[in-house]
Amino acid sequence: MNPAPVIIAIDGRSGAGKTTLAIELAARLRAHHKVSLFHLEDIYPGWNGLAAGVERYVSTVLAPLSRGGAASWTSWDWENHYDGDTRVTLPAEIVIVEGVGAAAEAARPLLSAVVWAESPDEVRRVRALARDGETYEPYWDQWAAQEEEWLGQDDVPGHADLRVQNLADGSAPADLLRLLPYLPALAPILAPELSARRGLCLRAERLDAAPDAPALFQSLYGRSGNAVWLDSSNAGAANQQVEADGDAAAAGRSRFSIMADDGGVFGQFVTHRAGESLVSAGSATAKVTGPFFRWLDTVWGRRAVRTPEGYPGQFTLGWLGCLGYELKRESGGSDLSAATPDAALIFAGRAVVLDHAAGDTWLLALEAPDAGEWLGEAKAAVEAATGPKAGAEAGGSTGVVHTPVPTFRSRDTGAGYRQKIAEAQHEISEGNTYEVCLTTTLEARIRADSLDPWDTYLALRRRNPAPFASYLRLGSLTVASTSPERFLKIASDGGMRAEPIKGTRRRAADPGEDEQLRTDLATSLKDRAENIMIVDLLRNDLSHFAVPGSVTVSRLCAIESYATVHQMVSTIDARLLPGSPRAEAVAACFPAGSMTGAPKISTMAILDRLEAGPRGIYSGAIGYFSLNAATDLAVAIRTLVINDGGDGTVELSLGVGGAITADSVPDDEYEEIRTKAFGVLSTLGATFPDE
Repeated sequence: MNPAPVIIAIDGRSGAGKTTLAIELAARLRAHHKVSLFHLEDIYPGWNGLAAGVERYVSTVLAPLSRGGAASWTSWDWENHYDGDTRVTLPAEIVIVEGVGAAAEAARPLLSAVVWAESPDEVRRVRALARDGETYEPYWDQWAAQEEEWLGQDDVPGHADLRVQNLADGSAPADLLRLLPYLPALAPILAPELSARRGLCLRAERLDAAPDAPALFQSLYGRSGNAVWLDSSNAGAANQQVEADGDAAAAGRSRFSIMADDGGVFGQFVTHRAGESLVSAGSATAKVTGPFFRWLDTVWGRRAVRTPEGYPGQFTLGWLGCLGYELKRESGGSDLSAATPDAALIFAGRAVVLDHAAGDTWLLALEAPDAGEWLGEAKAAVEAATGPKAGAEAGGSTGVVHTPVPTFRSRDTGAGYRQKIAEAQHEISEGNTYEVCLTTTLEARIRADSLDPWDTYLALRRRNPAPFASYLRLGSLTVASTSPERFLKIASDGGMRAEPIKGTRRRAADPGEDEQLRTDLATSLKDRAENIMIVDLLRNDLSHFAVPGSVTVSRLCAIESYATVHQMVSTIDARLLPGSPRAEAVAACFPAGSMTGAPKISTMAILDRLEAGPRGIYSGAIGYFSLNAATDLAVAIRTLVINDGGDGTVELSLGVGGAITADSVPDDEYEEIRTKAFGVLSTLGATFPDE
């Protein structure tokens, strides 16, 4: 008896192209494996034999194959309408079974993976009759009725691990093969297919050009359904700050901007909700159950490309997007659901990187049949976006006009938020926590046609430029962020850095008053205490995967000034222990300690009770996971989330919060969240909700 094989079922209605898909998939898999094929059309007992054929298939074919034995079965003679000869299907490393009913309910316990193939009705009929001609045509309706009856009782598509829109353009087998290794049941045997991804060739081209960033993004990605712009929108201001006060750390955070979408041969898109990831690649979508960070470990963390010669950045293509706060369920927090995904990422096989310090542009693309064409298009777009007239459309006001102006409601009234501050201080007095980052959420529902997310983001970035600003368009979700805070950076060489912000003062128009506010923050014992507590928390988070003794605090309670606020920032550095799983190192630090309080796990439980609702994207992270094993993630604060309701409306969401300690003054804390909300709300023409 042979070892039990991996069995992949390809199911779907007649004419969905299952046979061709199975044959082409088998041919690709045979590069590394022994593969056996079985076609259900050989066993159905006649044109009225779908149910009986499935029963025969499960008992005489699938059962012995699943045990590693040969399957001896009786074929059907379609010309004589009677049982034909006896045939044998031998086991192999991988067995592919295809046909209507291949993944029926009785079969599924014996299968390793289920693929559901789909095609439009008119395509299916033409395809099926073209293959079987006059033999099938008289029985099309009869067979279709059986399929409908069967699917009415057995939701095979709902149980599929992968679904593929098989449009007969030749793309489906390759798309399918890109996703199959993500399935836990197939990952071990498809290790060669996964390893092939780590030998990718990266093409890079440097252009001596500093294009207008908004114009370039619109040109390249304005029509992309999924696109990401990690936008160091304060690059110019950061460089001026270095000249003024030597703050090189701020300039370093603002050096690069990255633009990409999920187009091209390698493009993928993943969303994760409550233990289930949906990964799309071209025509195929896979459903992968299990924790998000476990999935991330399968696709990121091992160096897959070499950094191009002369390229100064850490991003060398890979995954970009956002992680929601509710992923805390995987790092010691409770299990809550949000209206937005727990994670949404694109895989970019090509991207544009703007080096603001050098004043040039890098085009990056994985070697592929379409790489040369894209590089040419991107170069032309960069040239068109460079020059005095390129940014005309991106100019204008720092506000956007909406009709009507969004009216935000708050999860908490002023009195209610102050009461929660008192409850947090009670928890502190009881010794259950030292510091509580208490947040609330502002929401507004408006007509979708009354707000342009792109124009809104441009206004936000002009009003409040920030080193970790970002614009994410991910399906029905848009994220417009002007975050100043780095959550976690892991360089390709293993260097780790966290830069928490705790302590905020508003900016003032009068220079004297503004300097006084900055000094007040710098000398505030309360703000320093808050910041230092979070520094201690992050030292602990980093230490889980750090070389012992490598955790250091290189900057403590420094003051950085942005367009609308002064902030107190610290820097904690460490070195990743060689061989450590990088996805788990990220998980050990997630969510950002500056957005929870200390100690983290017990304080998150307190926050769940006090806040009485999910945070969603707010308090999560935005950034990239690069193919050279680097990551750079910002904390999702100062972030407007726009979620399409699908009914002609969109839900706007803005989270705000602050750290509560034993000596916090409720009125001051409430004023702080109003200050933090001002930049976004004023850009929209909106106001903080009345108490």
